[in-house]
Amino acid sequence: MKRKIFLMASAIAVITACNDAGNSTAPTTDSTEINTNAADDKYLQQPLVSHIYTADPSAHVFNGRIYIYPSHDTATGTPENDNGDHFNMMDYHILSMDAVGGKVTDHGVALHVKDIPWAGRQLWAPDAAFANGTYYLYFPVKDKQDVFRIGVATSKTPEGPFTAEKEPIKGSYSIDPCVFKDDDGSYYMYFGGIWGGQLQRWNNNKYDSAGKLRQPDEQAILPRVAKLSADMKSFAGPVKEVKVVDSAGKLYKEKDNDRRFFEAAWMHKYNGKYYFSYSTGDTHNIVYAIGDNPNGPFTYKGVLLSPVEGWTNHHSIIEKDGKWYLFYHDIQLSGKTHLRNVKVTELKHNADGTITTIHSQR
Repeated sequence: MKRKIFLMASAIAVITACNDAGNSTAPTTDSTEINTNAADDKYLQQPLVSHIYTADPSAHVFNGRIYIYPSHDTATGTPENDNGDHFNMMDYHILSMDAVGGKVTDHGVALHVKDIPWAGRQLWAPDAAFANGTYYLYFPVKDKQDVFRIGVATSKTPEGPFTAEKEPIKGSYSIDPCVFKDDDGSYYMYFGGIWGGQLQRWNNNKYDSAGKLRQPDEQAILPRVAKLSADMKSFAGPVKEVKVVDSAGKLYKEKDNDRRFFEAAWMHKYNGKYYFSYSTGDTHNIVYAIGDNPNGPFTYKGVLLSPVEGWTNHHSIIEKDGKWYLFYHDIQLSGKTHLRNVKVTELKHNADGTITTIHSQR
């Protein structure tokens, strides 16, 4: 029988310290029931860490080491709703490891919502990049008017701590930033998420508080992309829509919700092609589309990761030591939608450029 224990705030601090003596700032709001014997043969992989809840893992290789920039889920008791108010995250912990399968280090709190001058609430899925001798942490958070914007914070080390800019990135909105570096040194930010991510409130880059979700036969809402300026803190041009099309070149309708964009954009490049992957949200797939240009269009190819346990599905993809890896999350530790745990597994590109579908359970 699996052993379970209620971890109160003081216990969490002790456990975190035992996991990583270098972690000087322990979480204080993970008071909930955690399965401390989480190994289960039905899962393809096991959680990378179990002393805190983590989700939405954005992974990168910096200085030969893997750094993971996840959301930090906490049990705040906020009631659940379709806007995601129960995902009430307040800080970021950065994880790292030398290689997949190696020891994972929790570097402690890298950024807290109270240290972001313009922030109101809900630090959702972040991403990171390196340029100009600086590490940049990109994050969505609701401003004091409860509108999601994307901010940026900087550090001289990949693990932080990070110092936030005094204002959000001008022209930014919605959630789930993904920053991609192309071979020519250009950086692009992909972002957006419908429902709680508020993307439905933005048309032609203008905010409409009454903006509604699309009807089934209407064209699906499209993700967004913007090229970053050399300072990595601003957009070099206007925010554009990213077209995701079917094999006939047609845009998807909202009723095509097993293929249309919902949230969790990610970009990687393989054999000269651009792979735009994302979550379908209410159908819970991670799917991918391929294009010849970082701005799109991208042609849908199939399911990359089938639904995991829990409502959300969010991922990242990296190459390390000649192998490709998929980072993702599920709810193995808690059984609760808003208390997730990150995992990693190998990803394989086929000879024709397609990707073998991954199933998170055996």
